[in-house]
Amino acid sequence: MARRTGALVPGEELVGFLHSDLSGLNRGRSVPASELESRLEAGVGWVPADQALTPFGPIAEPNPWGSAGDLRLLPDRATEVRVDLWEDVSPLHFFLCDAANTDGSPWDSCPRTFLKDTLVRLERETGLRLIASFEHEFLLLGPTLETGPGFSFEAQRLVEPFGPLVMAALRQAGLEPETFLPEYGPGQFEIPCSPAAGLAAADRAAAIREVVRDVARTLDYRASFAPMADPDGVGNGVHVHMSLVDTEGRSVSYDPEKPGGMSATAARFAAGILEHLPALCAFTAPSVVSYLRLGPHHWSAGFGSISERDREATIRIPPLVGIGGSDPASQFNLEFRAADAAACPHLALAVLVLAGLRGIEEGLPEPHLMEGDPSELDEEERRRLGIRPLPGSLEEALDALESDAVVRSWFSNDLLDCYLGLKRTEISLLDGAEPKEACERYLRVY
Repeated sequence: MARRTGALVPGEELVGFLHSDLSGLNRGRSVPASELESRLEAGVGWVPADQALTPFGPIAEPNPWGSAGDLRLLPDRATEVRVDLWEDVSPLHFFLCDAANTDGSPWDSCPRTFLKDTLVRLERETGLRLIASFEHEFLLLGPTLETGPGFSFEAQRLVEPFGPLVMAALRQAGLEPETFLPEYGPGQFEIPCSPAAGLAAADRAAAIREVVRDVARTLDYRASFAPMADPDGVGNGVHVHMSLVDTEGRSVSYDPEKPGGMSATAARFAAGILEHLPALCAFTAPSVVSYLRLGPHHWSAGFGSISERDREATIRIPPLVGIGGSDPASQFNLEFRAADAAACPHLALAVLVLAGLRGIEEGLPEPHLMEGDPSELDEEERRRLGIRPLPGSLEEALDALESDAVVRSWFSNDLLDCYLGLKRTEISLLDGAEPKEACERYLRVY
């Protein structure tokens, strides 16, 4: 038996080797903790077609691999999470892994490897590095759950001791949570994590979901990161904050003399994202119900625009805090809001960086800094300002992806074919479902 804080838990501690896959879920295998050191180098076996697993279970058909092939899930020691807060539950212990070929060489359809390669390319071609953070919104669910008014301290206290426990668990996991806050919807909460280098930020996004779910389970709740729980309710977003620094860690995103404090480099980075936004949505808002959350006047993102402080903008420039001796340059970032937790964080961050990199390299025109509501402009004025609506459905986003030769060129044939097949199969599995039923199915998965 494994000994825990004054108690015995039956069985042996297990350590998960997890892969954040194209559906935005962490899947993998576990090994006994007593064998961990001998497993770290060679990892555990995996199957290529597992990349084509839809969130609802069936493997997408066709997929590039069928029943053939083998892989290894190779753990990254830097991603280790171990949370041991409970007397009667075994520790939550896992590593995030790269999916690699059996000889250890990179597999061209691994999202984490894809992000690593993207960040290397960013630095090689521009001398810049990415700093990022993810803010997650989620719902607590359960028959005994009491909810309070939106943003109220009462809402936080009604779910005691969830708040203190989840913050303790995230700190023990090394994920650096910043705040815990009740959100607008009943039972909705948000936890932002501190900024980190690009790969670590995406790893944190994948890990935080497992930690939050585990804490909720110990209190007989369920935590769901589904983009929409109810078509008439409030959506759960993931806000991706990004800034660029040089190799010495100095910000290159901030220029107090420019509109919004946005440097020419940051403006072109944003321009690249807006240029390819319809295709990017296929990766950042990749569920059927994601498009119930997006749209004008939903406080998510309705148009492909950039604004200061406006939570309707796809790219928002958050305010800089001028008190307490804070450095504005180190604070400055771009907040991408058209994302949710149905997305694989590694894949979503990679495509945002690649689009931004193209904006820098091509010297795309700096985008118009929107003031006011784009929906109040006529179509001709929006066109003149380069402001486009977001796709209205996952199908539209996938069509935009297939029509965007630049975005398609970033991927191996297998990765792109698998992703398109996966998402079109996901759509087909919800064929005929009413929005409420679709929301309920995602709610059970995410």
